[in-house]
Amino acid sequence: MTNFPKDLLTGYGLYKERIYRQFEEEYQKLAIYGQEPQTMVISCCDSRVTPEGVFHAQPGELFVVRNVANLVPPFIQGGGTHGTSAALEYAVTSLKVKHIVIMGHCKCGGVQAFRESNGKLGKTGQFVGPWIKMLEPAAITLACTPVDKNEDPQLALEYAGVRQSLKNLLTFPFVEKLVTQGSLHIHGAWFDIGTGSLRIMNNETEIFEDAQDLGARLKEQEAAEHAPEEPEASE
Repeated sequence: MTNFPKDLLTGYGLYKERIYRQFEEEYQKLAIYGQEPQTMVISCCDSRVTPEGVFHAQPGELFVVRNVANLVPPFIQGGGTHGTSAALEYAVTSLKVKHIVIMGHCKCGGVQAFRESNGKLGKTGQFVGPWIKMLEPAAITLACTPVDKNEDPQLALEYAGVRQSLKNLLTFPFVEKLVTQGSLHIHGAWFDIGTGSLRIMNNETEIFEDAQDLGARLKEQEAAEHAPEEPEASE
């Protein structure tokens, strides 16, 4: 007998009965024709944060990469195992996604570990320590030129980490080229687990704004653009 988790087997049974049956045709098309997602999401591997759930995405709609603290490393030439960089390269050069979203979240354990380490990142683990050291430039920038002056320190560094990852994205030549051309767009986001709130980073101010407010403004803008023109008054 296997010791495979019983709750996963039960969950699979429900998936096959409810989810797969509902989208069976879509799954078959994806299997035959492959994936064509328009958006890549780089999110934390925290079990409480699921990009597909947050964005109500169906199979094949999002290309998702998850790692500790939703970090994007800077571009580095040479060998080594670069999981996030490899996924980024594949998404941009092969899948030709149009958008990349870096999504942070509240109470991020990776960010908290960095803040509590006091520079002694070796204590956070053999692999975790060197990984979250990538937050160091974000912390320095936050200390020197804070964008979120009145925010909680944990939240401020969560935001700063997203901003740093967006900067690191542009160190990849294949990303920078397409962003410059306007055929690829990069975005920052942050998710509140407890309230379900999503905040989107304004690319001009780098301030995180409520997604529902942003959505409402976009709807108003679209309505205004498609509103019929009023006839000119006759003299």
